[in-house]
Amino acid sequence: MYPPPSTPTSNPAGVQQIAVLTGSRADYGLLEPVMRAIDLHPQLALQCVVAGTHHTTASRDDIAFPTAAAIPMQRINETGRDADAYALGRGVAGVAQALVDLRPHWVVVLGDRIEAFAAAAAAAVGGHRLAHLHGGDRAQGVADESLRHAISKLAHLHLPATDVSAQRLVQMGEDPARVHVVGSPAVDGIQAIGPDPNAPQLIVILHPVGDHEHAEHARMATLLRVTQSHRRMVLAPNADPGAAGIRRAIEEAGITPVEHLPRPRFLAVLKGARALVGNSSAGLIEAAVCGTPAVNIGPRQAGRETPPSVTSCDHGAGCIVAALDRALSLDTTTLSHPYGAGDTGPRVAALFAKLNPAAVPLHKRNMF
Repeated sequence: MYPPPSTPTSNPAGVQQIAVLTGSRADYGLLEPVMRAIDLHPQLALQCVVAGTHHTTASRDDIAFPTAAAIPMQRINETGRDADAYALGRGVAGVAQALVDLRPHWVVVLGDRIEAFAAAAAAAVGGHRLAHLHGGDRAQGVADESLRHAISKLAHLHLPATDVSAQRLVQMGEDPARVHVVGSPAVDGIQAIGPDPNAPQLIVILHPVGDHEHAEHARMATLLRVTQSHRRMVLAPNADPGAAGIRRAIEEAGITPVEHLPRPRFLAVLKGARALVGNSSAGLIEAAVCGTPAVNIGPRQAGRETPPSVTSCDHGAGCIVAALDRALSLDTTTLSHPYGAGDTGPRVAALFAKLNPAAVPLHKRNMF
């Protein structure tokens, strides 16, 4: 773990405005404990910036904070790489205007999605200090991995989840004094949630990896076929290119997917289930924290730290069956994970309160 600056200085200007951008229900579930800790801290003021699929009023119903700015990006019935590129452009422009209006001391983003990259680009070019949660992770199987590392090169403050991710950031040339291991916000609050006694045996989540729709369809069809003997809950894929193929396989199997589970409900089901099967990062992070075995299929999470509760396999039917058999026989009660103690939100808020943003230069010096 890399130490904080030796003599952090309080902000002499008083309360700091912290703009946190959420681009989807998925990342809001992770950001919520950080946002809540910022909102509760007497030296900080939260500015909730809503972008991406969260920009519509209906999608904002689950956000517990007033919206300081809403940034339209994606459009209904427009999907694919070209549509994402146009959405990214709208996001950069929208966030740039929001930052002019809000003038935050810090802009906070998480992960690797185009919404986070749009905010990072607008912040860095516009001269606003940028903090990045979950930088330094690896997920080689998705195109967004390059966006994660690009955000890291734009960021002025790094808030990685693990020591390994912190080390990777330093290897990328980032100043160790700007790198603070805070754990994953995905862990916050999990211990307070009990298992759902009516949870299914399996939770099935398969997201696209940017391949052709027919390839994505074939993979989901195989997964649904080999898990059909189990009582299962099938969650809808995210909106990345190729998702239509996965949805078509779900429809052909006569299944109505769960479009969204509020995070407390998802965690309760995850704790009560016998295994999570698919390629979501939840199998490597939340499932590990909950003590639920996971079968990680395919390359989407390749390179990410893999706790011992995870069994990885390819998309072949036989491989999935063998991995699932192992997962269902696994005792996770004594297994560990690297994602922290569940206090990421308060740690991030305390760090912002200690740092004087004026003492963090906008100009970055690579440490190669």
